[in-house]
Amino acid sequence: MQRIFIAIFSLLLLSCNSHAQDSKNQKEYPVSKSEAQWKAELSPAAYKVLRQKGTEKAFSSELNRIEQPGTFVCAACGNELYETKNKFESGTGWPSFDRPVSESNVDYRPDRTGGFPATEVVCAQCGGHLGHVFNDGPKNTTGKRHCINGVAMNFLPESDNR
Repeated sequence: MQRIFIAIFSLLLLSCNSHAQDSKNQKEYPVSKSEAQWKAELSPAAYKVLRQKGTEKAFSSELNRIEQPGTFVCAACGNELYETKNKFESGTGWPSFDRPVSESNVDYRPDRTGGFPATEVVCAQCGGHLGHVFNDGPKNTTGKRHCINGVAMNFLPESDNR
């Protein structure tokens, strides 16, 4: 009985240390706000996606239909994320891009929450969850598909940029 207790205690201790290590390895982002501030500033749908890693319903975003030149920016902080010229129709129901504006504008994290290994894409300025990147994009470009929640972005037409 004592061995079982020690084994369970050891597993719990390892688990706690693992979570502590995860929180120590969390990146500090240039745009940092309390959850109350994020909740007050974002729509409920944007908050659910950007701050709670939710997913919007497929085919629900107006950004799916945008074809005019411009830039898609983070809905939470305005960081430039994607350009229309790198957008393509993936048939998945979410805005899809073969690359970000710059690799320094997004961060990538391993994600196993869906029951299979995936790569999460987050905003490099505020840490907001954007979506995921997959290796099934157009072969004639990067081969990547950045599958991004439309509610996590705003669109700035080219004429409005700079």
